Amino acid sequence: MGGIASKGQLQVSYLRRAVITVPLVLLLGFASGRSVPAGDNNSWYAALVKPALTPPGWAFPVAWSTIYILMGLALAMILNARGAHRRWLGVGLFAAQFLLALVWMPLFFGAHQVGASLTVIAGMLLGGIATTVVFGGIRPTAAWLMVPYLVWVSFAGVLTWRVGQLNPDAETLVPAAHTSQML
Repeated sequence: MGGIASKGQLQVSYLRRAVITVPLVLLLGFASGRSVPAGDNNSWYAALVKPALTPPGWAFPVAWSTIYILMGLALAMILNARGAHRRWLGVGLFAAQFLLALVWMPLFFGAHQVGASLTVIAGMLLGGIATTVVFGGIRPTAAWLMVPYLVWVSFAGVLTWRVGQLNPDAETLVPAAHTSQML
């Protein structure tokens, strides 16, 4: 029974992986977002002068939830590509850029480090591009599922850069948050 798996078997295998990766990516993203008060619930953020392009507060959790679902599906595709050349490189790049994404929220909203947050976003974007390129060599659909992340991170980078420009004293507006919103 060492033959090639059927299309149905491959789909079931992918779904099993997706049932793990999608909730895991969502849960970790949610935990990062709840680690400090964020968005409209953050007094520091409320005190900032925001760029004109800033979307309404409700758009951020909707966008990130959608993006995390797509990322989880992309990761499941790569994990399901057993024997694919550079599979583990893709998984490692995904993990690295995802860890940066998890760090961004507490760094920006909790520690009020706009400059460091911009550096993290640059790392997220570069890591996301590298991940997407490697994913594309394994499963092109997985690479396409990463594109909304790249677009959103680019947009978040522009917003963060503009926040820094509009608020040169941003780090001192309100004391940094040290409490978790996880409950």
